[in-house]
Amino acid sequence: MTSRTKSRSKSRSPGLLSALTALAALLAVLGLTILPGTGHAAEAGKPHKPKPHPRMTVAEQTVAAMQPGWNLGNSLDATGADETSWGNPRITRELLGGIRDEGFNSIRIPVTWGQHQGAAPDYTIEPAYLSRVQEVVDWALDEGFYVMLNVHHDSWQWVNQMPTQHDTVLDRFTATWEQIAEAFRDAPADRLLFESINEPQFAGSSGDAQNAELLHELNTAFHGLVRDSGGQNADRLLVLPTLHTSADQARLDELVATFAELNDPNLIATFHYYGFWPFSVNVAGYTRFDAETQADLTNAFDRVYNTFVSQGVPVILGEYGLLGFDRHTGTIQQGEKLKFFEFLGGYARERQITTMWWDNGQHFDRTALSWRDQSLIRQIRSSWSVDSATAATDQIFVRAGEPTTDTTVALDLAGNSLTTISHDGTELVRGEDFTVSGDQLTFSAATLARLTEGGEYGTNAVLTADFSQGVPWDFHVITHDRPVLSDATGTTESFAIPTAFNGDLLATMEAVYADGGNAGPHDWTSYKEFDVAFAPDYTAGETTLTSTFFGEVRDGATVNLTFHYWSGETVSYTVTRSGTSVTGTAG
Repeated sequence: MTSRTKSRSKSRSPGLLSALTALAALLAVLGLTILPGTGHAAEAGKPHKPKPHPRMTVAEQTVAAMQPGWNLGNSLDATGADETSWGNPRITRELLGGIRDEGFNSIRIPVTWGQHQGAAPDYTIEPAYLSRVQEVVDWALDEGFYVMLNVHHDSWQWVNQMPTQHDTVLDRFTATWEQIAEAFRDAPADRLLFESINEPQFAGSSGDAQNAELLHELNTAFHGLVRDSGGQNADRLLVLPTLHTSADQARLDELVATFAELNDPNLIATFHYYGFWPFSVNVAGYTRFDAETQADLTNAFDRVYNTFVSQGVPVILGEYGLLGFDRHTGTIQQGEKLKFFEFLGGYARERQITTMWWDNGQHFDRTALSWRDQSLIRQIRSSWSVDSATAATDQIFVRAGEPTTDTTVALDLAGNSLTTISHDGTELVRGEDFTVSGDQLTFSAATLARLTEGGEYGTNAVLTADFSQGVPWDFHVITHDRPVLSDATGTTESFAIPTAFNGDLLATMEAVYADGGNAGPHDWTSYKEFDVAFAPDYTAGETTLTSTFFGEVRDGATVNLTFHYWSGETVSYTVTRSGTSVTGTAG
């Protein structure tokens, strides 16, 4: 695993950061420097350290103080009639205060403006809507947040037509930002940031070169009109994205050229990261946060660091998460999910990238004002300041009706040491209930037998491992037996396989034609996409094959399915399509 810095302090107030800049001068005399965004003194010239900066710019200080950040997603950015049209309740000041109390220092407020604009040539934003956005921004500022305000889904609704409607789009984009800039011209320049456009994209262009030219034109127009609007906007911190908010080197280089031309110290770069795509959506067999998935993250963050941060340009990771969350957070297995967020938080600290977590309402319950997944927020919150230990898995499977054996799990200690393991508040006995040798943790057969004795299928115990630093890691002790699938009939629109999961959990599914070749969507792999081609329903006791799956299965074909479970079990099943009718047979 890539080495990560073992200790970083939490976000600092602007006052403390100002004190640090004064300290930097004194340290320089001693041959030391303060690493931007950390406050740690380090010997100049040490490898794997940021380029020394004797002083931090206002932009660098602010971006460091913004860590960590949160997105108010699927509210003001909703493309329906109002902010509740995508299922979230109306924003309240109590919601913002609740997020602030959870330790977030900055908030990104995505706003979609297009459905609230009048016709050309003025493209007037509805006064009531603009007033509502102002109200929410004012609440956030009053709560002590740094705020990042943008033009959001307009990017794909109308801005993307710029290749074929250049003047119309540019006029509307300019009119939109002129009105926003005027409305917020007196807001504090270092507390309210403007982000030019979310995830910029262009339809019908001639390719990357034209895309880069068009985004450069939008970003420079945005910069010029904001600066010329007066008031606090003359010095306001402005955030510019790469094309698609991508971390690909070519996209980063394009933004570097824009920064060089603008030559403005109050500019910030932004990108988004939703993980290595096959893992992020659970397709092609990428069920685990493995070395390839990890390398995708480190390579992206390294490119951003080397291109911008090391050159004194601060960077905000404006959105991060996993794409599978668009369906539900269970698309990615819990332990693998926690490892992803743990590693991302730690590596962002190392690369001095401020993070803003995307939340569309599925993480923080905006009515109850509480987290839906306490383990997830616990892991993310810890990653802001320290490295936590994790393990190869958070699941220990015990086969029902068979002799229990010792079970060994590899730990990723991240520089920590295991202190205790407990069950229901009672500590297990080291050397008897478990042993540790290096990074190998072994639970004794006798202990696992005791914990699962007489238990039903499923989780019968949760063992909590505590370490010298960071958050605990939970092991779920699961009693299981081989899943049993039954024959079924149905249609290409509705087909469910009766499934006795017997305590096991579905990881992925393969689909191969009986006469050869991969079946279903993504036919470049036999492993199908979780929740898109198939989905387990543990409560109903069935496994569904979706219309999306059958939409790309040949009529008259027989498909051999292999279901892979987290215990390591595999079960075969066969489906045959005849028109819209489907017949399933247990293997």
